[in-house]
Amino acid sequence: SQVSLAVRQIECTTECKTKDNATMTCRTAVQYRINKAKVRQAVFEIDNPEAQIRAAVDNVVRSSLPNLELEEAFSNKDSLRNEILSNVQMAMKEYGYTITNVLVTDLSPDRALLQAMNAQLAARRQREAAIEQGEAQKVLQVKAAEADADAKYLSGQGMARMRTAIADGFKDSMKSMSEGGLTPQEAMHMMITTQYLDTLKDFANNPNHSAIMVPHGPGAVKDIESQVRDGFISASAMRPGQQTMK
Repeated sequence: SQVSLAVRQIECTTECKTKDNATMTCRTAVQYRINKAKVRQAVFEIDNPEAQIRAAVDNVVRSSLPNLELEEAFSNKDSLRNEILSNVQMAMKEYGYTITNVLVTDLSPDRALLQAMNAQLAARRQREAAIEQGEAQKVLQVKAAEADADAKYLSGQGMARMRTAIADGFKDSMKSMSEGGLTPQEAMHMMITTQYLDTLKDFANNPNHSAIMVPHGPGAVKDIESQVRDGFISASAMRPGQQTMK
C-alpha cells in the first residue's frame, strides 16, 4: 500500500480545570507528517497515530493548566503551545512521525463562567466611566466657580473705578462752581437738583417700562437736599469719635 508523506492536521479538544477551579476547554491543532527515513516504524509499529497524538496533547494540557489561574492561562498560551509541541514531538519521534507545528486555537471557560466574567468586566467599565464622569463634572464646577470669582472680582474693580470717577467728577464740579461764584450750599443744591432731574429722565426713557414711586412736587427737591445735607452733617459729627477710637 502507498504511504503519504504529506503534512496532515488533527484537532484536539481537552477539558480541564484551572488552579482557581474554573472549568476550561482547550482546543489545539497539531500538524504532523511521516518521516520518510522511518516509514517502516510509522506503518508497522503504531496502529493509531492520531489517538496517540491526542493522548499526548491531553496529558500536557491537563498537567499544565491546573497550575495556572484562569487569567494566567490566557496570558500563557505561547508557553502552553511550546510545551505541547516539545512533548508530542518527543512522544511521536520513535514511531516515525514528525510534529511540524502546534497551534492553541481556543481557550474558553464554560458558558456560565464566561457570562459572569463579561458581567464583571461590564461593571468595572461602568465604574470607571462613572469615575471619569464625576471627575469631569468636578472640573466643570471648579472652572465655573473660578470664572464666577473672576467675574465678581472684575465687577468689583469696575464698581470701585466707577465710584472713584463719580467722586472725582463731583469734586471737579464743586470746584468749578465755587470758582464761578456759587457758595457750597448753592453748589450742593444745584448738583442735587440736576441728579434728581436726570434720574426722572432715565426712568421715563426706560425700555423695560418699569416704574417706582418717587416724591414729586414743589418741595420734593428741597426734601431730598435736606436728607443729603443731614447725612453729611451726621457723617461729619461721627469723624472725631472715630478718630479717638483709633
